[in-house]
Amino acid sequence: MPPIEDANSLPLADYGARFLPTSLTLGLSSHPSHRIKLENSSTISAQEFEDCFNLIASSSASTYAASSIGWSPTKKRKEMKLPDLRYLLLVHPTSHSAVSSVEGFLSFMMTYEDGHEVIYCYELHLAPPLQRRGFGKHLMSLMEHAGSNAGVEKSMLTVFVRNEAALRFYQKLGYSRDEYSPEPRTMRNGTIKMPTYTILSKSLQQWATDEEDEQIG
Repeated sequence: MPPIEDANSLPLADYGARFLPTSLTLGLSSHPSHRIKLENSSTISAQEFEDCFNLIASSSASTYAASSIGWSPTKKRKEMKLPDLRYLLLVHPTSHSAVSSVEGFLSFMMTYEDGHEVIYCYELHLAPPLQRRGFGKHLMSLMEHAGSNAGVEKSMLTVFVRNEAALRFYQKLGYSRDEYSPEPRTMRNGTIKMPTYTILSKSLQQWATDEEDEQIG
Protein backbone atom coordinates (compact mmCIF):
# COMPACT_ATOMS: atom_id res chain seq x y z
CA MET A 1 0.00 0.00 0.00
CA PRO A 2 1.37 3.51 -0.86
CA PRO A 3 2.71 5.42 2.20
CA ILE A 4 -0.06 8.05 2.28
CA GLU A 5 -2.86 5.51 2.01
CA ASP A 6 -1.12 3.29 4.56
CA ALA A 7 -0.81 6.15 7.06
CA ASN A 8 -4.41 7.25 6.64
CA SER A 9 -5.72 3.71 7.09
CA LEU A 10 -4.15 3.32 10.54
CA PRO A 11 -6.32 3.30 13.67
CA LEU A 12 -5.79 6.44 15.73
CA ALA A 13 -3.63 4.77 18.41
CA ASP A 14 -1.38 3.17 15.79
CA TYR A 15 -1.13 6.45 13.89
CA GLY A 16 0.07 8.24 17.00
CA ALA A 17 2.49 5.49 17.98
CA ARG A 18 4.08 5.36 14.53
CA PHE A 19 4.37 9.04 13.70
CA LEU A 20 4.27 11.16 16.87
CA PRO A 21 6.54 11.45 19.93
CA THR A 22 5.69 9.34 22.97
CA SER A 23 4.95 12.53 24.92
CA LEU A 24 3.00 15.17 23.03
CA THR A 25 3.62 17.73 25.77
CA LEU A 26 7.40 17.29 25.96
CA GLY A 27 8.77 20.82 25.76
CA LEU A 28 5.73 22.37 27.43
CA SER A 29 6.95 21.92 30.99
CA SER A 30 6.26 25.60 31.67
CA HIS A 31 2.57 24.95 31.01
CA PRO A 32 1.83 21.81 33.07
CA SER A 33 -1.92 22.48 33.21
CA HIS A 34 -2.33 21.97 29.46
CA ARG A 35 -2.16 18.71 27.58
CA ILE A 36 -2.25 17.72 23.94
CA LYS A 37 -4.20 14.83 22.52
CA LEU A 38 -4.59 13.33 19.07
CA GLU A 39 -8.02 12.87 17.54
CA ASN A 40 -9.46 12.40 14.08
CA SER A 41 -12.66 13.58 12.45
CA SER A 42 -14.48 10.50 13.73
CA THR A 43 -13.23 10.41 17.32
CA ILE A 44 -13.35 14.12 18.16
CA SER A 45 -16.26 14.78 20.49
CA ALA A 46 -19.14 17.06 19.53
CA GLN A 47 -18.05 19.64 22.11
CA GLU A 48 -14.42 19.54 20.98
CA PHE A 49 -15.56 19.95 17.38
CA GLU A 50 -17.61 23.01 18.32
CA ASP A 51 -14.71 24.44 20.32
CA CYS A 52 -12.47 24.10 17.25
CA PHE A 53 -15.05 25.58 14.91
CA ASN A 54 -15.60 28.54 17.25
CA LEU A 55 -11.85 29.21 17.37
CA ILE A 56 -11.80 29.36 13.56
CA ALA A 57 -14.91 31.54 13.34
CA SER A 58 -13.81 34.01 16.00
CA SER A 59 -10.32 34.52 14.61
CA SER A 60 -10.68 34.04 10.86
CA ALA A 61 -14.27 34.34 9.60
CA SER A 62 -13.80 37.97 8.54
CA THR A 63 -10.51 37.17 6.81
CA TYR A 64 -12.10 34.28 4.94
CA ALA A 65 -15.01 36.53 3.94
CA ALA A 66 -12.68 39.17 2.52
CA SER A 67 -10.75 36.62 0.45
CA SER A 68 -11.44 34.84 -2.82
CA ILE A 69 -12.22 31.71 -0.80
CA GLY A 70 -15.13 33.26 1.10
CA TRP A 71 -16.62 32.24 4.44
CA SER A 72 -19.22 29.47 4.65
CA PRO A 73 -19.84 27.88 8.07
CA THR A 74 -21.45 24.88 6.34
CA LYS A 75 -18.48 24.28 4.03
CA LYS A 76 -16.00 24.75 6.86
CA ARG A 77 -17.79 22.23 9.05
CA LYS A 78 -17.83 19.78 6.14
CA GLU A 79 -14.10 20.25 5.60
CA MET A 80 -13.48 19.65 9.30
CA LYS A 81 -15.12 16.24 8.91
CA LEU A 82 -12.85 15.01 6.10
CA PRO A 83 -12.09 11.33 6.85
CA ASP A 84 -8.28 11.62 6.78
CA LEU A 85 -8.07 14.78 8.88
CA ARG A 86 -6.22 14.53 12.21
CA TYR A 87 -6.43 16.94 15.14
CA LEU A 88 -3.87 17.92 17.75
CA LEU A 89 -6.02 19.42 20.49
CA LEU A 90 -4.59 21.68 23.17
CA VAL A 91 -6.91 21.17 26.11
CA HIS A 92 -7.21 22.61 29.57
CA PRO A 93 -9.35 21.19 32.40
CA THR A 94 -12.29 23.35 33.36
CA SER A 95 -13.68 23.74 36.85
CA HIS A 96 -15.35 20.36 36.31
CA SER A 97 -12.54 17.83 36.37
CA ALA A 98 -14.24 15.52 33.87
CA VAL A 99 -14.55 18.25 31.25
CA SER A 100 -11.78 19.83 29.21
CA SER A 101 -12.06 22.81 26.91
CA VAL A 102 -10.13 23.10 23.66
CA GLU A 103 -8.04 26.27 23.81
CA GLY A 104 -6.09 25.63 20.64
CA PHE A 105 -5.68 23.08 17.89
CA LEU A 106 -3.90 22.14 14.72
CA SER A 107 -5.61 20.03 12.07
CA PHE A 108 -3.59 18.29 9.38
CA MET A 109 -3.68 15.58 6.75
CA MET A 110 -1.18 13.39 4.94
CA THR A 111 -2.12 13.74 1.29
CA TYR A 112 -0.93 14.48 -2.23
CA GLU A 113 -0.38 17.96 -3.64
CA ASP A 114 0.54 18.24 -7.32
CA GLY A 115 1.94 14.71 -7.24
CA HIS A 116 4.00 15.24 -4.07
CA GLU A 117 3.52 13.32 -0.83
CA VAL A 118 2.98 16.00 1.82
CA ILE A 119 1.57 16.69 5.24
CA TYR A 120 -0.84 19.62 4.97
CA CYS A 121 -1.72 21.92 7.85
CA TYR A 122 -5.40 22.82 7.46
CA GLU A 123 -5.88 25.00 10.53
CA LEU A 124 -3.84 26.37 13.43
CA HIS A 125 -5.72 28.43 16.01
CA LEU A 126 -5.10 29.44 19.61
CA ALA A 127 -7.26 31.31 22.08
CA PRO A 128 -5.85 34.87 22.52
CA PRO A 129 -4.39 34.23 26.03
CA LEU A 130 -2.28 31.38 24.62
CA GLN A 131 -0.84 33.22 21.65
CA ARG A 132 2.88 34.07 21.57
CA ARG A 133 3.63 31.55 24.32
CA GLY A 134 5.19 28.79 22.23
CA PHE A 135 2.08 26.65 21.77
CA GLY A 136 1.78 27.28 18.03
CA LYS A 137 5.42 26.46 17.40
CA HIS A 138 5.07 23.28 19.46
CA LEU A 139 1.99 22.10 17.56
CA MET A 140 3.72 22.76 14.24
CA SER A 141 6.74 20.79 15.42
CA LEU A 142 4.53 17.81 16.28
CA MET A 143 2.95 17.89 12.83
CA GLU A 144 6.35 18.12 11.14
CA HIS A 145 7.57 15.23 13.32
CA ALA A 146 4.69 13.13 12.00
CA GLY A 147 5.43 14.08 8.41
CA SER A 148 9.13 13.35 8.77
CA ASN A 149 8.45 9.94 10.32
CA ALA A 150 6.02 9.15 7.51
CA GLY A 151 8.67 10.03 4.93
CA VAL A 152 6.70 12.74 3.13
CA GLU A 153 8.58 15.31 1.09
CA LYS A 154 7.35 18.52 2.67
CA SER A 155 4.92 20.26 4.98
CA MET A 156 2.46 22.69 3.38
CA LEU A 157 -0.14 25.24 4.43
CA THR A 158 -2.29 28.05 3.09
CA VAL A 159 -2.19 31.49 4.68
CA PHE A 160 -4.06 34.69 3.84
CA VAL A 161 -1.83 37.45 2.50
CA ARG A 162 -3.45 40.02 4.79
CA ASN A 163 -2.53 37.94 7.86
CA GLU A 164 0.93 39.40 8.21
CA ALA A 165 1.48 38.06 11.72
CA ALA A 166 0.84 34.50 10.54
CA LEU A 167 3.17 34.98 7.56
CA ARG A 168 5.97 36.12 9.87
CA PHE A 169 5.30 33.23 12.24
CA TYR A 170 5.56 30.60 9.50
CA GLN A 171 8.60 32.24 7.92
CA LYS A 172 10.40 32.06 11.27
CA LEU A 173 9.67 28.33 11.29
CA GLY A 174 11.38 27.93 7.91
CA TYR A 175 8.39 28.13 5.56
CA SER A 176 8.63 29.90 2.21
CA ARG A 177 6.41 30.45 -0.81
CA ASP A 178 5.70 27.16 -2.58
CA GLU A 179 6.22 26.81 -6.32
CA TYR A 180 2.49 26.05 -6.72
CA SER A 181 1.32 29.16 -4.88
CA PRO A 182 -1.04 31.29 -7.01
CA GLU A 183 0.49 34.06 -9.12
CA PRO A 184 -0.91 37.56 -9.74
CA ARG A 185 -3.36 37.66 -12.67
CA THR A 186 -3.58 40.32 -15.35
CA MET A 187 -7.21 41.17 -16.10
CA ARG A 188 -8.59 42.13 -19.53
CA ASN A 189 -8.47 45.82 -18.66
CA GLY A 190 -4.81 45.52 -17.75
CA THR A 191 -5.20 45.70 -13.99
CA ILE A 192 -3.29 43.18 -11.94
CA LYS A 193 -5.28 41.12 -9.45
CA MET A 194 -3.18 39.92 -6.54
CA PRO A 195 -4.02 36.58 -4.90
CA THR A 196 -5.64 36.83 -1.47
CA TYR A 197 -3.75 33.83 -0.14
CA THR A 198 -0.38 32.17 -0.56
CA ILE A 199 0.78 28.58 -0.22
CA LEU A 200 3.86 28.03 1.93
CA SER A 201 5.94 24.90 2.28
CA LYS A 202 8.94 23.53 4.14
CA SER A 203 11.09 20.59 3.18
CA LEU A 204 11.05 17.77 5.73
CA GLN A 205 14.00 15.94 4.16
CA GLN A 206 16.39 17.68 6.55
CA TRP A 207 13.92 18.05 9.41
CA ALA A 208 15.02 15.07 11.52
CA THR A 209 18.71 16.01 11.27
CA ASP A 210 18.00 19.61 12.24
CA GLU A 211 15.94 18.48 15.24
CA GLU A 212 18.71 16.17 16.42
CA ASP A 213 21.31 18.95 16.05
CA GLU A 214 19.08 21.34 18.04
CA GLN A 215 18.68 18.82 20.86
CA ILE A 216 22.42 18.11 20.96
CA GLY A 217 23.23 21.82 20.93
